[in-house]
Amino acid sequence: QAFTELQAKVMDTQQKVKLADLQIEQLTKTKKHAHLTDTEVMMLVDETRMYEGVGRSQIFPKPKGVIHNQLLEKQRIAEEKIKELEQKKSYLERSVKEAEDNIREMLMARRAQ
Repeated sequence: QAFTELQAKVMDTQQKVKLADLQIEQLTKTKKHAHLTDTEVMMLVDETRMYEGVGRSQIFPKPKGVIHNQLLEKQRIAEEKIKELEQKKSYLERSVKEAEDNIREMLMARRAQ
């Protein structure tokens, strides 16, 4: 019974690691998109009217500086979340390794009997 519990824990933890990988990948894309958009925005003349996209429409014109700050904030938040997910992923990977080691020990103990 302990063996099956450990196996279930390993599989569950491995799924969580894969989910963390997917989330990290998505956040990396978001960060890169915000960076590229910001690069393009900064090349425009200061007087250029810019609109923030909301769904399929744009709202009120905003100054270039406001858009720039929003994009920088988006990058910063994505970076923080990526760091958190990487720490969580590393913890989960250690947990998987410990569970696998425990399974090996149980199998060795059964063979020894």
